[in-house]
Parts: sequence; C-alpha cells; structure tokens
Amino acid sequence: MNFMEECFRWYGPEDPVSLRDVRHTGATGVVSALHHIYDGSVWPTEEIEKRNAMIQNAGLRWSVVESIPVHNSIKLGTKARDTYIGWYKDTMRNLAQSGLEVICYNFMPVVDWTRTELTHPLENGAFALRFDAVDFAAYDLFVLKRRNAEASYAPTGIAIAEARFNALTPEKIERIERNLIAGLPATERQYNRESFLQAVEEYDGVSHEDLHSNLAHFLNEIIPVAKELGLRMCIHPDDPSFSLYGLPRIVSTADDARRILGAVDDHANGLTFCTGSFGTREDNDLVAMATEFAPRIHFAHLRNVQREQDGSFHEADHLAGSSDIVAVLYTLLDEQKRRQAEGRADWQIPVRPDHGHLLADDIDKDETYPGYSLIGRLRGLAELRGAMHGIASAQRMQIKER
Repeated sequence: MNFMEECFRWYGPEDPVSLRDVRHTGATGVVSALHHIYDGSVWPTEEIEKRNAMIQNAGLRWSVVESIPVHNSIKLGTKARDTYIGWYKDTMRNLAQSGLEVICYNFMPVVDWTRTELTHPLENGAFALRFDAVDFAAYDLFVLKRRNAEASYAPTGIAIAEARFNALTPEKIERIERNLIAGLPATERQYNRESFLQAVEEYDGVSHEDLHSNLAHFLNEIIPVAKELGLRMCIHPDDPSFSLYGLPRIVSTADDARRILGAVDDHANGLTFCTGSFGTREDNDLVAMATEFAPRIHFAHLRNVQREQDGSFHEADHLAGSSDIVAVLYTLLDEQKRRQAEGRADWQIPVRPDHGHLLADDIDKDETYPGYSLIGRLRGLAELRGAMHGIASAQRMQIKER
C-alpha cells in the first residue's frame, strides 16, 4: 500500500524546530514558505532557491508552499488588487521554475487561525491550543468594544459574556488580547487594539457575497496561470469555520467548498482538507466531505478538535476528539489508489500533522511556536502513520478472506 506523503511544517531558519529535527520525525517532505516576505511582494527566485537548497541539503523535499499570502487589497477588492495579483502570479512562476507544485493559501479576512488560549492544561499535564467562545465574546464586546458587536451575539450570549468579563483579571484580559490580535506564527499582520479595530472596520459593508466575489475574481486570474505552470492551488478552510468579529467567512462548509471549486472548475483549483478547521463545526460531515471533494484535495492537514456545546473547542489528540480521522484517512488513501489507477504522476497527497500538544521536554524550552512544538507534532505524525499501517493491514486481511 502506498501511503500519503508524510510532511512537517517548518517556518524557516528562525524556527526553533530544525530541519534535523524534522528528519527525526520520519517525515520526508517539508511544508514551508518565505515568511520574511509576507507583504504581498514577489518572492525572488534567489530566495526560493536558497530555501529549497536548505531543505534538500537536509535530505528532505519542499513538498508544499504554505502559504503565499493573499494581500488584503485582493480580499477587499480595491483598485490595488491588480498589482498584488500580478505579483502573486510572478511568485507562482518563480516557484514553478524551482520545481514546486503545490501551493496552499487562505482567504480569511484580518485574522488567520484564532485561539484565545495557547497553553490550555490537559489531564496528562500537557498543554493544548483552545478557543473559548465566551472569553472571545467577552473580549469582542467589552474590551475591544467593536462597533455593533452586539449584532453578532444572542442576548443570552451577551449576558454570559458580560458575566465572564466581570470575572476576568487584567492579566487574563491582556493574555487573551495578546493571543487574539498580537500575531501568531506566519500571520501576515500584527496589531494593537487600535490598529486591529481599524482593520476590522475596513470590512464594514463587505458581505459574504462580496468576499466570495473577490475570491472568484482572484481564482479567475490565478488558476489559468497555475494550470499553465502545472501548479495545484489548494485553499485552506477558515479556522475556526465560523464568523469572528462580524467578518464574513467563505471557506467554512461543504457548500462553500462546492462554490469555490465551481468558480473555476479546473483540477488546478483545489482544497487543503484541514480536518481541524472544518471539524470546528458539528454540521460538517468530514467523511462525506472528503469523499465528495477527494479528486480536488491536493493537501491535507489531519488533526482533531474536541468541540463543546457553547462553540468552544480545544485541540485534541490527533486520533481522538470529535471527528473520525481514521475514516478520513481511509477515504484519502482510496483516492490515492484511484489516481494511481489513472496513471497520474500527482497521485500522492501530502499530509502533515497540525497543532500538536506541548509535551515533555518542549514544555520547558525557552522558545516554541504555539501549536508547532516538535514533540506534539511528532506524536501526531506517528499516530497518523500507525493508522495508515493499520488500514493497510486490515485491507490485506480482507483480501485474504475473500
């Protein structure tokens, strides 16, 4: 049985996790980007080749570019977007020239992945990322005091959030604010409270339909270029997959995915199937979605979240939590078989563990990136690898019994 390509995210030379560490995980592929050029300008060929050489010299392969940032003007649909789309295309051409084929990107306005707590204690003494829906509402309503924020919450939710706000210490408020707006690894922009409010207000009057229209414009521009270059573009879902700060979210559900893939119905226009992001919604049937969209899944993030009744969630063990990750793996491995049967060169789907727990010696290290410490992701990758071997063994047994 041919497994998925095991990959590990690496943030570059400044990452506390080294490429040697990545080799030790058993991964063969690296997921990386030029995070020092995150202003929408062109990634020079020399910088791409420099990064590629680092990865190859470590005995690894740069398998996925995650991400080329989509400039805010493209999401807002301003006059400046044509310039930034042009630069985006130039970066695509430079990446293709260097042998890169898979590009992950997202279309989340203002904020990337969002958590209120970066060191949520677990029963075993480890720490996880967590999104507390009540803490978030308390911050949005009573600290940030976003204009018309009340429209985003039910009256009972506002009352609960106000009670939580009244119980928060200044230290807890400062920590929540830092986690929400000060910037996490690979985020394009960093904010203070004033600049964050200004960024949110830029989207006043931008509806769900407007944002989708701006994405469709972007796709109509870049997908023909991707097709010409042999690139596979794969959009990452919103994280979490519901509205924050009253901002529109357009990559959150199966209907969203259908609409995006249909905007430019071409193989080059695909998905990053992130089970953790889609899994924050109970109404997302991950196995059904993986089955439906399998031909257009070019990259997978496999992780799990444990959902709570009030909309909160925390990052669970990779094979635990609210979603059936093993069933998703079955589906993706079956899709690989189908691609192989067609004789496709791009049959193998790169996969990486995501948002690992802070475990063991990593807890005491001076520097780790939230969700991207070494040992927690190593454990996640080992669990996914073990699941793939288990699936292969079960399938062999079924063949013998026939």
